[in-house]
Amino acid sequence: MSEYDQSNLDLSTETPSGPVECLGQTFESDDARREHYTELLREKLKDPEFRKIEGFPIGEDEDILALSDPPYYTACPNPWIEDFVKHHGRPYDPDEKYHREPFAADVSEGKNHPIYNAHSYHTKVPHRAIMRYILHYTEPGDLVFDGFCGSGMTGVAAQLCGDQKEVQELGYRVDQDGSIFDKEGKAFSKLGARIPILNDLSPLATFITKNYNTPECPQRFGEEVKKILNHVQEDCLWMYQTKHNNGEIGTIICTIWSDMFVCPECSNEFVLWDAAVDKEKGEVKDAFNCFSCNSILTKKTSSRVFSTQHDSGIGEAIRQAKAKPVEIIYKVNGKRYSKKPDYEDLKKLEEINNIKIKDWYPSYRMPKGGETRRNDPAGITHTHHFYSKRNLYALAKFSSLLRESKLFHSLQYQFDTLVIRQSKLSRLLASYYFHGGGGWVGGPLSGTLYIPSFFIEVQPFETWNNRTKKTLARVVHKNPSVVSTSNAANSFLPDNSLDYLFFDPPFGANIAYSELSFLWESWLKIRTNTLTEAIQNKHQNKGLKEYRDLMFLGLREAFRVLKPGRWITVEFSNTSSAVWNSIQSALSQCGFIVANVSALDKKQGSFKAVTTTTAVKQDLVISAYKPSKQLELIFLEKGYSVEGVWQFIDSHLKQLPVSKPKGGMLEFVAERDPRILYDRMVAFYFGHGVNVPLSSGEFQSVLDDKYPDRDGMVFLPEQVAEHDRLAAKMESVGQMVVFVEDEKS
Repeated sequence: MSEYDQSNLDLSTETPSGPVECLGQTFESDDARREHYTELLREKLKDPEFRKIEGFPIGEDEDILALSDPPYYTACPNPWIEDFVKHHGRPYDPDEKYHREPFAADVSEGKNHPIYNAHSYHTKVPHRAIMRYILHYTEPGDLVFDGFCGSGMTGVAAQLCGDQKEVQELGYRVDQDGSIFDKEGKAFSKLGARIPILNDLSPLATFITKNYNTPECPQRFGEEVKKILNHVQEDCLWMYQTKHNNGEIGTIICTIWSDMFVCPECSNEFVLWDAAVDKEKGEVKDAFNCFSCNSILTKKTSSRVFSTQHDSGIGEAIRQAKAKPVEIIYKVNGKRYSKKPDYEDLKKLEEINNIKIKDWYPSYRMPKGGETRRNDPAGITHTHHFYSKRNLYALAKFSSLLRESKLFHSLQYQFDTLVIRQSKLSRLLASYYFHGGGGWVGGPLSGTLYIPSFFIEVQPFETWNNRTKKTLARVVHKNPSVVSTSNAANSFLPDNSLDYLFFDPPFGANIAYSELSFLWESWLKIRTNTLTEAIQNKHQNKGLKEYRDLMFLGLREAFRVLKPGRWITVEFSNTSSAVWNSIQSALSQCGFIVANVSALDKKQGSFKAVTTTTAVKQDLVISAYKPSKQLELIFLEKGYSVEGVWQFIDSHLKQLPVSKPKGGMLEFVAERDPRILYDRMVAFYFGHGVNVPLSSGEFQSVLDDKYPDRDGMVFLPEQVAEHDRLAAKMESVGQMVVFVEDEKS
């Protein structure tokens, strides 16, 4: 059953009726389960040692409890994650037969999918791309872990491995017994959900993850959405009404606001919209004339106009840059119109600004950061400054009502969209506005908290109503999953307990996650503890070394919990060779052995990826494995001898892809290059604190005699025949060179 086929869901009850089983215990209802574990979590939060766990989120006990759904999801480190693994997993068995080559094919998956678009997040890998890796490396019921889960796409992918339609839409064939066949007709996997274990440092990320991986009844959710909307409209609709030219009352859809500036020549104040927008040509001019003295001006040569007013949110006077409403877009009888604000519109805004908001809203000081304080010069210093007064009033009303609802989690998940959409971060896309051809109300500039000179004040009612369908576009399978809000270096998972890991971690200074999440998390009342956030950020005093050290700790934990002989996939996107090398060296230092690097094309670049010359257009995917117990035992016995080197090479070559067919060619498998084989062997020896018994020259000399070579690639004798067979079918053998530009190049 796919995310948009919900006909088989039980719509008759608000919560699962009858007894429910949870971690080996039976409860009379799901509410009883939640109440039982919530009280246990309440007691746990009173333990000072529990709160001392590195990365413990910033928030009050009651807010953590309100956001959690224990034992399956906690907005703090999950005390039941080990119990979950023991209940649903299989203990490591060194005699279990398991062998996979690394998934070597390049993957291309787009973002135009209802699940992907159900909730925005700073970055995410399409779930269908992750499904290919999970299907390749695991069997139904295997435990899949993502220590940097973000919005939870690994969990979605793990669950949808049991959805026949989703699997078939990957281009695979599924037969009656659930066997899955690739395009060459080879059976390689089985249909069936895998069990996700998901973790992230960010409370926002884990909250989105929890909702992405938990089904909701469409009928009861739709009814609750309408109920809350009606309550908010009763209180707030008058704020969003305007008169049409015939006297009829219209409902405002959105209002365009413009910054105000001062001419440096004559000190005349002007509205940027009036001075810079050429309405006949439908464009915004970079240079324009002052209405008063006719001087040629630009935004950079002009100064902002400021005003001082009392801020009831923080109880003190503030100085902020002035903005003025310049266009109102509204509806009358279902038809859309636009107008300049008239006297009554401006008078109403003045009346609204004098209203005291009685419901709670976040008024936190924006923390230190390049994004969080980029708007300080304009006086936008606290969270509530990112909203117009009437949108802040309406959002506060929404927030208070949904916290009283039994469907709080799903409603808050939907409310998250309003937090950004109704803020001053929404941009005017001028080309579409003047010339048509697409939506002209844009969200925030990707990867920033930039407030544009022309921001859009979007009315919240339509957004709230229209998001319902997208909110429900998520996993509808009721499979077990567990989510924890914790530092990746402290997972509290048992040793050698997990079957596969898929990581999409932060990469260097690419994205300031905690800064970009601050608005969202302020409304959740729980915020990221940035002490262990694995990024490069000068405001957190974290450079490349600190980033690498934090990533090493997270990957070391991953190595500890992964079963020997099993695989980790690390998705990577960064233009810096230093960051790329840090990730690879951290993997090796932890004990992983890299076996392949391939490309993942998301089909849609981020803002930076399409506008800078050095940005990586395709993400790279590292496939690495944890050495088997057998290899470790052999190494303990023969590692100090030269024979141990060849035992390692024999074992490692078995893990590498024999070939990488692409476009009628066999691509060069870089991991079979003798130089890289030597590097992998050296890293393995160093990781065990043992000196390497062969020099590079000695290694190369023996390698040439001991193993077959094809086109510069080394094979085991039993592998070379397969390579030759495939090569005979291809037109030629090509080489693929993967490189990442240095950030200074």
